This record gives sequence, C-alpha cells and structure tokens, in this order.
Amino acid sequence: MNKAFVKESDNDDDEEAAALALAIPAGAKNYITPAGYQRIRDELLQLIDVDRPEVVRIVHWAASNGDRSENGDYIYGKRRLREIDRRIRFLTKRMDLAAIVDPSVHHGNDQVFFGATVTYLTSDGETHTITIVGIDEFDPLNGKISWVSPMARAITKAREGDVIILNTPLGAQELELLEVTYPAPGDVA
Repeated sequence: MNKAFVKESDNDDDEEAAALALAIPAGAKNYITPAGYQRIRDELLQLIDVDRPEVVRIVHWAASNGDRSENGDYIYGKRRLREIDRRIRFLTKRMDLAAIVDPSVHHGNDQVFFGATVTYLTSDGETHTITIVGIDEFDPLNGKISWVSPMARAITKAREGDVIILNTPLGAQELELLEVTYPAPGDVA
C-alpha cells in the first residue's frame, strides 16, 4: 500500500499526555528555573513566529503545483507541520504546568534545595558537580539532573559536609557533600 494513503496515528495527544504524567510525580508541580522557562518560551515563539509560517508557505506553494499524491514537498511539509503543531501543544502544556522557582532566594545557604549546584566526593575519591533543575531542563551530560531523580532526592535537604547514602543498581554508595552554591540574585543561568 502506498504510504500516502496510510493514516498517521490519532493517539499522538494520548502519547503526550502519558509522557507528561510519567515525568511529573502525581500531585507535584512542574518546577522549573527562570532560565529553563525562558528557553521553553523562546522555543515556542520560534516555532510559532518563524518555523510554522515557513512550513505553511512551503506547503501552500507545493499545493499550488497540482497533484498532491506524489508531491514530496507537500507530503513532507504537511508531516513537518503536524510535528511543529504537536511540539507547540506540548510546550504550551509544559508552560501551563510550570511553577517557576528562583534558586537565588537560597543564595548563601549551605542546604540543598531546588536549583542548588552541589559538588560531592564519591567513595572512590572522584569529585563531581551537579545542578538540580526541572524535568524539562535536565541534561545529565552537562551535570544538570532533574529534581525527581534518585540522586537529587537523596541529597535534598542535606548540608555541606554531610555524608549521604545513595542506593544505586550497583549497591549503596557514600557521597560527601563538599560545596552547595546558588546563583546570586539577578544572575542569569
């Protein structure tokens, strides 16, 4: 059967809702830093103001060329338009659920809360630095972990100098918190 006649899934919204439900613990808010919220907002505005109008222009041009069944620009343009619309809906939902938390209110505090940058020492003698951020901001390769991660949950409310136990698939690991910092008020992360 020709792919042009195969209907795409109607359950995309169901999949998005399931992803939203899995990522945010039941009854919890979608905590996010001001910088993370701004990044989501910037992406949304880029999609609405630049990307979508460009794809609409291409689809309009392709549709004016006649036969749409074998018109690659039209077919792929419509597919890209659906992807953009899906992403716009997702980002809009995330922004609606967002609870912006400014970590700079804890500046000078040595206790771990949302937005803290924590340097810790493992029992192997390795030093690591992580920052606790929102679900939509996490980037483990750059040391940003989600506040719902096991690591963040284990160290939340601990203080500099505390030794905590982190249960991992390889067994319990001891971590000594060396430093807890927060951005200064007015700093943009």
